[in-house]
Amino acid sequence: MGAPFPVRLAGEELWLLPEKAIYWPAQQALLIADVHFGKAAAYRSLGQPVPRGTTSQNIAVLDGLLAALPCRQLIFLGDFLHGPGSHAPETLNALATWRERHNELPMTLIRGNHDKRAGDPPDSLNIRVVPEPLLLGPFALQHEPDPHPSRHVLAGHVHPVYRLHGKGRQSLRLACFRLGEQISLMPAFGAFTGGYQVDRDESCRVFVIGDGEIWPI
Repeated sequence: MGAPFPVRLAGEELWLLPEKAIYWPAQQALLIADVHFGKAAAYRSLGQPVPRGTTSQNIAVLDGLLAALPCRQLIFLGDFLHGPGSHAPETLNALATWRERHNELPMTLIRGNHDKRAGDPPDSLNIRVVPEPLLLGPFALQHEPDPHPSRHVLAGHVHPVYRLHGKGRQSLRLACFRLGEQISLMPAFGAFTGGYQVDRDESCRVFVIGDGEIWPI
């Protein structure tokens, strides 16, 4: 696991992780957004030539975080499965084996737009599925970055990336955390996901992920 970057948000200490996740020490909670398990399998089912191994890669990163951090709960902020094609036996068998390794850890999925299309995870995975928002402490944990009347929103869905500009026309797009006054965005955890470019202004803080570290902009 890479070095965490502690920040204060809504009065709480959160650790931004280079693995594109957040650890909440007070709740001993690991927060993951947009893992999109089975996305590559879904694309292959449509005849698209995409790489294999993304599910295994995502699981390996998750296992590393759960081994390094004292977790009492794992919360997915939407888009656990990518689509109907994600129910391929290869994907579900890998997830079942992973879940057996952490069979005593409570897991919750806040249903996202892809979950509605893909269907909930199999009951055998023992993942509690709830609609958004999930209210916990000062936060409304959501998939969609919609405002909440009384809580700070921590959401996924957008897959935020930030463009760094170098000399000349050189630039680099990096996954990032965008922490705002009322709504904060998590990067997509999944290894096979795109990104939507976000900007920085006086109302937010941006932290990019590069070389296994967190870098404030």
